[in-house]
Amino acid sequence: MEQVRVRFAPSPTGPLHIGGARSALFNYLLAKKLDGKLVIRIEDTDLERSSRESEENILASLKWLGIDWDEGIEKGGADGPYRQTERLDIYRSFIDKLLESKKAYYCFCSEEELEEERQMLMAKGELPRYLGKCRFQKEEERTACLAEGKQPVVRFRVPEGKAIIIDDLVRGKVTFDSDGIGDFVIVKSDGIPTYNFAVVIDDVTMKISHVIRGEEHLSNTPRQIVLYEALGLPIPKFAHISLILGKDRSKMSKRHGTVSVVSYQEKGYLPEALVNFLALLGWSPEGEEEIFTMDELIEQFSLDRVAKNPAVFDIEKLNWVNGIYLRKSPREEIVRKAIPFLMAGGYLSGMPEEKELVRLSQIVGAVQERISYLEEMAAKVRFFFVDEVEFEGEEAKAVLREEQVPQVLALLQQKLIQAGELNADKVKVILKELTKELGLGGRKVFMPIRVALTGQMHGPELFDIIPILGVDGVAKRIKSSVSQTLGTK
Repeated sequence: MEQVRVRFAPSPTGPLHIGGARSALFNYLLAKKLDGKLVIRIEDTDLERSSRESEENILASLKWLGIDWDEGIEKGGADGPYRQTERLDIYRSFIDKLLESKKAYYCFCSEEELEEERQMLMAKGELPRYLGKCRFQKEEERTACLAEGKQPVVRFRVPEGKAIIIDDLVRGKVTFDSDGIGDFVIVKSDGIPTYNFAVVIDDVTMKISHVIRGEEHLSNTPRQIVLYEALGLPIPKFAHISLILGKDRSKMSKRHGTVSVVSYQEKGYLPEALVNFLALLGWSPEGEEEIFTMDELIEQFSLDRVAKNPAVFDIEKLNWVNGIYLRKSPREEIVRKAIPFLMAGGYLSGMPEEKELVRLSQIVGAVQERISYLEEMAAKVRFFFVDEVEFEGEEAKAVLREEQVPQVLALLQQKLIQAGELNADKVKVILKELTKELGLGGRKVFMPIRVALTGQMHGPELFDIIPILGVDGVAKRIKSSVSQTLGTK
């Protein structure tokens, strides 16, 4: 059996898109599962939009996700270079072969002529395609055009009346009619090859066995297959994975929220959670389990469990998955990852010292169970860093005007002073004693304490909050909240 060789070949025209990340992941999983190789190359023939900055962003995003590659950009290998703009000499030899065999030809049609042709076909209800004006151009006509200084493109001569059959590993047999394609451009007038031509030569010369990519590329595949056939080259196996849609079932775009990997990184999603979520977009495991490590994904992944139907990007599902990973992660790891977000919120002026780090660990632990991603932490922990209580609304203030509140808060402070050093277990005992000695239900005791200390009606457990605030911190907040609700000094 030939070695499985797959590739991910992004265009460096912006940050790594969620759809691209999923394609990279599926290629990575298959390569690892079948002891194959993953090649990363850069398709930068869009000279106006491509940039090294975007390339670096894409590679950094892949590394952040834990998707490593065996050959290609930054790694090297026997089949380089791995940027298309550095492979022009390689393409040239194949272009010459097609021109010499009359399977390609020069085309001098102007943009105006092509647009007129396009509009005419659309008016007839037909698919726009090149109708072949230059297909049968005589040698003297071609020579005259070149003498006038016209810069031609090179078009591939598509065979007529041919059924182009793709045995897709996800979609099954898909058939295209060559007559609906039209002779397409393989080299632009500036000498740069087009995507459909360059990708064929790259895949062949890099010995790619499986092409796993998004469904949007399915319409390109018949053009690529006729090129393989014309050049007498081996055709790889194709697998076109489903589109990713927003919750409204339209193609995912910026209006559905963040669509780049780096955006999720900046919001404080964990890479292993995003990988887990992306794997479930269009692929289904055998059982009911939905939480997987990368190694578990590699073990279970197969193309025959990749769905034909579009996948829906559900941010609530991502938040659920990420929340699970946050709760499973070691406290010290989440503290380290939370520091930049707390600095951005103005709660830290720099890297905390050891004493501050202990308190910070307690604060993070108090909210770790209650956040979906790390950016949320700044708002959740604010009350720990301010002495003046900030009420979330009038309903919260109203809680402190209930008749039992003075007695509850006074007895709480008395017992905290008597307790000495505070911890979660001691506070649990104190809270239980309060309800018993005051003869009140839990809500009548716990809610006013929560509001007095945090200004909020929901949040971390009181037995986590109180030891962090300490006796003095509790006293300051009670004084602040009571003065704001009752007007006392």
